[in-house]
Amino acid sequence: MKTDKTNAARLLDQAGIAYDLIPYKVDENDLSAVHVAAQLGQPVECVFKTLVLKGDKTGYFVCVIPGAAELDLKKAARVSGNKSCAMILMKDLLAVTGYIRGACSPVGMKKQFPVFIHETCRQFAKIYVSAGQRGLQLHLDPNDLIREIRATVAALVSTLQ
Repeated sequence: MKTDKTNAARLLDQAGIAYDLIPYKVDENDLSAVHVAAQLGQPVECVFKTLVLKGDKTGYFVCVIPGAAELDLKKAARVSGNKSCAMILMKDLLAVTGYIRGACSPVGMKKQFPVFIHETCRQFAKIYVSAGQRGLQLHLDPNDLIREIRATVAALVSTLQ
């Protein structure tokens, strides 16, 4: 089956970054990274989810964390230069990023927001992130991703489950 390239994949092509586009079966009732990891037959620790937040000082920023982890809002605020921050409302996701829930890629958002990726990404030769469309993941070297999206590596989660 031929998979159409997403905008995120085209941007990686332009940057000369190697990746694989990995399709998976979408469950509209479960868009979680845990479900995606199960569909891919991969440990959830290497399947990262993209969260969009708004800080009280800096405005929008992005956190990319392991699929089963909970974002620590205090840590996210601190690393992003904010006193406090909150997840943006689901209804605002498309307008802010150009992506919908369950398909938010850290690559190719409407604007270049500050991006923070959880430090465990470097424990893996390759990680999975959304390719910008439900049912499609990018599988790539975390160091290539960090360079391309100009991400800051930081501790973002309280504890991994």
